[in-house]
Amino acid sequence: MTESNTFNTQDFCNSALRAIRIEREAIEALESRINGDFSRACEVIMACKGRVVVTGMGKSGHIGNKIAATLASTGTPAFFVHPGEASHGDLGMITPQDVVIAISNSGSTSEVVTILPLIKRMGAPLISMTGKPDSVLAQEAVANLDVSVAIEACPLGLAPTSSTTATLVMGDALAVALLEARGFSAEDFAFSHPGGRLGRRLLLRVSDIMHTGDQIPQVAEGTTLSGALLEITRKGLGMTTVVNAAGTLTGIFTDGDLRRTLDKSVDVHTTPIQDVMTRNGKTIRADHLAAEALNIMEEMKINALPVTDANGTLVGAINMHDLLRAGVI
Repeated sequence: MTESNTFNTQDFCNSALRAIRIEREAIEALESRINGDFSRACEVIMACKGRVVVTGMGKSGHIGNKIAATLASTGTPAFFVHPGEASHGDLGMITPQDVVIAISNSGSTSEVVTILPLIKRMGAPLISMTGKPDSVLAQEAVANLDVSVAIEACPLGLAPTSSTTATLVMGDALAVALLEARGFSAEDFAFSHPGGRLGRRLLLRVSDIMHTGDQIPQVAEGTTLSGALLEITRKGLGMTTVVNAAGTLTGIFTDGDLRRTLDKSVDVHTTPIQDVMTRNGKTIRADHLAAEALNIMEEMKINALPVTDANGTLVGAINMHDLLRAGVI
């Protein structure tokens, strides 16, 4: 490899823009290939009683890994098997109930072609993704997804670039079509991603993180303002709830309410809390999503919410710091 110092800033940009243009054109060419074979591939996968097994060698294998991961996270159980390893024992991971997606730009990759007879003998339906519809791999498949490209973005025509991009996009198109056919929801997606922020936003309930029992800041009606301030300080949530004798929430008093109250020069030792509390404030139910609590707080510009049951009885409290610690924010 020889080094060249003749490239300037514009040359670098021109090379990048050329690559982007070529790959964009390769993606656009896929639109005309969403046809009967594509529908057949979707139908075969929808009817699958096992899992989708994706295989491919080299760069096709890297793309196959991503396609398998995308399928698995969007409602289609899938995993990747290296074709070389399949010839040395890993073929046992495939069952007749599975569907195999084999990826090869040439359609004649030896490691992939070697295991075709065994897949056919097993009876697992084969879907191919190739750049040559007349190849061995394509001819053996029940459906071939044509991912051929006019040229690679690599100026030497050697490094898989446009072809791998086209294959990845076709895989995404397949996953999305299956996702919609299954009625896969955002909550379903969250169950596949419990550790991510999206999973926490879609799965975490208020009941999972709210303060309960003695941790709830609360005072009875008739408590003086000074008594309410002591409760706010003790519980550290920046507010206290106010309940009647039946335990029903009747109001809330926050740090913001305190500032507004002090502007009125009231006597904190004699003023009953019900005279200065906020009535009919926002509340949330324990079974609601924590993300809903966040939306209410942001919309109302408040930092805490009482949690009540269907009868208005106080059962918990939650504040912005709880949501932050839980990763909802």
